[in-house]
Amino acid sequence: MHEVKLSDGIITLSPLRLDDVEAHLAGEDEPLVRWLSGGPGTREGVEAYIRHCREQWDTAGPLRAFGIRVGADETLAGTIDLRFAAEGLAPGQVNVAYGLYPFWRGRGLATRAVRLVSRYAASEGGQEAVIRVEPENAASAAVAQRAGFTPGKHTHGEDGTALDWYIRSLRIDNQ
Repeated sequence: MHEVKLSDGIITLSPLRLDDVEAHLAGEDEPLVRWLSGGPGTREGVEAYIRHCREQWDTAGPLRAFGIRVGADETLAGTIDLRFAAEGLAPGQVNVAYGLYPFWRGRGLATRAVRLVSRYAASEGGQEAVIRVEPENAASAAVAQRAGFTPGKHTHGEDGTALDWYIRSLRIDNQ
């Protein structure tokens, strides 16, 4: 796998790696579990997920999972991932999902990460980015809107959860 590294000078996005397990487990809290992962992480589960993510990078699979890193030491502040294929997406649409650990919230880092990953998705052939948010998750909806996404349709996930869609064109001249 060639190492992808994206940066805007404030944050760096790079693929998740096994040495991120401790930081992820330490940063996980109730909102992250509720809105992103669906259940508390375990060492074994997080390691298996990161191995799966690495395999997706190695095989050019539909998942691209990044760590959101801050500072010269690239401290893990959260995660962001792209899914180039997922239930409910049209061809060319790319799902964006993100979460920050509590200490890093409220600093604009998620918005920066969404902008960076959107440019990457465009360079990989994505035509439209989609952020699907539960209506009660106002913070995530605000990130989507600050990153230039506009409200779209309302759907339900596979488990029946209501989802508000936020959509942004990935045309290169739109970046």
